[in-house]
Amino acid sequence: MRTEDSIADGHDLRHHGDAEVRDDGAQLVDLAVNVRADTPPAWLRERIAGSLTGLAAYPDGRAARAAVAARHGLPTDRVLLTAGAAEAFVLLARALKVRRPVVVHPQFTEPEAALRDAGHTVDRVLLRAEDGFRLDPAAVPEDADLVVIGNPTNPTSVLHPAASIAGLARPGRTLVVDEAFMDAVPGEREALAARTDVPGLVVLRSLTKTWGLAGLRIGYVLSSPETIFALERAQPLWPVSTPALAAAEACVGPQALAEAAHAAHRVAGERAHLVAGLAQFAAAGVRVVEPAEGPFVLVRMPEAGAVRHRLRELGFAVRRGDTFPGLGEEWVRLAVRDRGTVSGFLRALGRALGQ
Repeated sequence: MRTEDSIADGHDLRHHGDAEVRDDGAQLVDLAVNVRADTPPAWLRERIAGSLTGLAAYPDGRAARAAVAARHGLPTDRVLLTAGAAEAFVLLARALKVRRPVVVHPQFTEPEAALRDAGHTVDRVLLRAEDGFRLDPAAVPEDADLVVIGNPTNPTSVLHPAASIAGLARPGRTLVVDEAFMDAVPGEREALAARTDVPGLVVLRSLTKTWGLAGLRIGYVLSSPETIFALERAQPLWPVSTPALAAAEACVGPQALAEAAHAAHRVAGERAHLVAGLAQFAAAGVRVVEPAEGPFVLVRMPEAGAVRHRLRELGFAVRRGDTFPGLGEEWVRLAVRDRGTVSGFLRALGRALGQ
């Protein structure tokens, strides 16, 4: 559902990649949604299915919360489980008393939408394409008492240095870092999830992207005990279902972490194949934002809207970029897929470009 404030300055903040593959797009090859293909794995489906025998009881999140805390080397009072990372943005917008929230764009639009829905006036810091969408800490207003930034950032695939982001911390400021795609970065370099020395830090993680659990809704927040308590009070009772709790516990175990690490390296190779393939269209004006570090790439091309529609006719769905503040109609986002899928897409892109 869209609220009046969800369309701001011409950008539909509530448009997400799944809209590209609903209804008449259901049969398209999906490069629009940033969920890892061929997931969830069989062992995870079995763990979730095994939890169904306990559906008569109310959810008990203590084991899953402890497992997430152990995964990051944190005490349990620094962890809050949520119905996907998106719920956390709503909780932050409703629970925190802020005067001047600032969102660093282009990035996932749900944080700004949630803040607007909660009645906040939101300021934007727009990173520039000519700077590679790199963070300029000086661009963030000094009096901002809430700053939201993604790392690696959706849709730009830029991985900002942890030191640059931590440098945004100030006394009296809440610094929200959306690390929904950090487990797709080999070694999770530049992660802030385990840091307890950064004042006002709030880190959000999602388990839906790497593990293919978008329909189950599971994520978590890492922050100070005081912030976790405030967010928990804003949650409804039993916000995370028993199957989602079972998934959370499974996805932070040793087997899952090893599998995710392996997948991150594989995605990096597949991303390199995609970027190299896109380079062959440079003469047609196609440009990739580099270096890309997430499981997706941001691409600029002439007449991207028309190209996107031609790609649909050829059987491929890609994510439009013009709903992200700071981007226009010449941008699209492409999810990284296996080499066979990417090769088929590149052939279709050549036809869509008239080559």
